Amino acid sequence: MDSLRRRTGVDESVLDAIETVPRHEFVPDSRTEEAYRDTPLPIGAGQTISAPHMVAMMADLLELEPGDDVLEVGTGCGYHAAVTAEMVGDEHVHSVEYHDSLAEDARGRLANLGYGGVSVRAGDGKEGWPEHAPYDRAYLTCAAPEFPDAVVEQVRPGGIVLAPIGTGRQVLVRARRRADGSLDREEHGGVRFVRLQ
Repeated sequence: MDSLRRRTGVDESVLDAIETVPRHEFVPDSRTEEAYRDTPLPIGAGQTISAPHMVAMMADLLELEPGDDVLEVGTGCGYHAAVTAEMVGDEHVHSVEYHDSLAEDARGRLANLGYGGVSVRAGDGKEGWPEHAPYDRAYLTCAAPEFPDAVVEQVRPGGIVLAPIGTGRQVLVRARRRADGSLDREEHGGVRFVRLQ
């Protein structure tokens, strides 16, 4: 945790959330010895679990507060959703996963680990999850050419949307939604994520 603190400089509440979530429960059995390395790991279906420092950076950039309603696009194994749930409360996290099998596994895993309030559905993340909108925060755990319009529309004015943006070179972009629906954008360095499907 000290190395993560030095590497990211994130808020202590983020580090507490990362430390609380048992990352080894979210990786394949063949990878449990590597679970706490600060690196992405494959989880099946061509997807990965993000490195802890990246999850920490993203949580910090989202400025999460207890009770914030959050949309996650790209559930994967459920690890990032669990970290988010530690910060906002599990009933406030709504996650969309493209792959049925990953969504089903993540739903069961989250429930078994005490995050049963996290809502997970299989579907097209580009469409967001309008039934639970508006959201205070939304983030993508996969790279997109641009913020999906539907996701932006589901974030309340003043809310934050965060995603790796780009088809070749990717940049982590945080944007605050203005009242007119436009985005006030900031870039936060080069990243490498699997692509949004």
